[in-house]
Amino acid sequence: MGTRLTAGLSNRSMIDARRDNPAYLKLDLYCRGLRLDESCFVEADGGRKILRTRAGLGSGLELILPGGLWTNVPVAESFAQSSPYTLHRTEHGYLLRWSGSDVARVRLSPRPAWYDRKTSTGKPMTRVGTLQGTYLGVYPAKVCEYWTAKPTKVNCKFCSVGLNLGVDDADDKSVSEVIEVVRAAREESGITYVDFNTGHYAGDTYLDILEPYIARIKKELGLLVGVQTPPHRDLRRYDALRAMGVNRVSFCFEIFDRAIFKEVCPGKHAEYGLDFYLSAIAYCAALGRKGPRAEPWVTNGELIAGLEPPESSIRAIDWITSVGAIPTVCVFRPLIGTDMQEAPPPRTDDLVPVFRRLYEACMERQLPIGCAPNVHVSLVMLPEECRGFSSRRFPLGTLKLKALARAVEWQVGRATRSARKRTEAH
Repeated sequence: MGTRLTAGLSNRSMIDARRDNPAYLKLDLYCRGLRLDESCFVEADGGRKILRTRAGLGSGLELILPGGLWTNVPVAESFAQSSPYTLHRTEHGYLLRWSGSDVARVRLSPRPAWYDRKTSTGKPMTRVGTLQGTYLGVYPAKVCEYWTAKPTKVNCKFCSVGLNLGVDDADDKSVSEVIEVVRAAREESGITYVDFNTGHYAGDTYLDILEPYIARIKKELGLLVGVQTPPHRDLRRYDALRAMGVNRVSFCFEIFDRAIFKEVCPGKHAEYGLDFYLSAIAYCAALGRKGPRAEPWVTNGELIAGLEPPESSIRAIDWITSVGAIPTVCVFRPLIGTDMQEAPPPRTDDLVPVFRRLYEACMERQLPIGCAPNVHVSLVMLPEECRGFSSRRFPLGTLKLKALARAVEWQVGRATRSARKRTEAH
């Protein structure tokens, strides 16, 4: 499979590439966005309202593509206004077209009933947490302090999280409010995983803030829980998180090229530095051998493809997987209101080698990809989804992953049943 999947192809072949390869379609939609035809009635048809996401790198329309790939497609950004993709409402559902030709029937990601409800304190539930694909994302505390630094803010230049809070997101959520929303999402949306995200706070208080939420969820619901924060300066804190039953830690260093990292992420560069991010990833990846055996554990290093040369992103993928961690690779999106809103999105075919390497490196290292039950992520290409970019097959590794996925599903089921019994007993 060549570096450029569509280079030199005829118009018909380019349409077929999008029809036949859901992975390419998902990646291409990230890079090109789409335009909504006037026939579309997304919310009236049960779709999700377009909200800025807690991740700070996404704001789009949630769709389900062929092959069961969930995605969040840019629609409001300027580059999307010239997209060759258009979405149409027909009598048979929603249809995606590319340059006027039918490409795929897609589904709107369903909007759950709890999206329209309030917590017992009167706060709209979507201002506490939102679904990102099929998992619940929560940004439980105040805005990242890079956004409020004096005399000049030092936020990451691609990030929109400082634009979210107070608009689509509340700036403070109590533990009880979060538990109320998590419970609704579990009962009505069938979530198995909750992801907590914070920014930088002076004094490294982010883990202190998150631990009460984690303890309640583990005790009362038994769900998988992940934490995405800056790296704590006392790495032993991650041993404690592992012992609590946390299942995932993620460190967003974004860029492997040191000069670009310093330019695009000035706060992260000054406060922590790239080397400390990498040290935290390596340290946490080794914790998989410790802690509760019944609790799955993964460590992620998060990148943004399109902010540095593809070769640099590939080097990052190889480094992350070499220490036993799994790369999370986002696609750069020039969001409205950010410092990089005028930057062009990356070219799809330039990123294909990056995502091909993501799949192949994870399989070569026998990393546990695609094993969490009912976790479909709309904001990134999951490693297992990137199989569509590679001609290599890993039959034994694939069988092992299927067996591991069944084991994890059983573990999660047992944990949630045990938590329910404890709650009912009280």
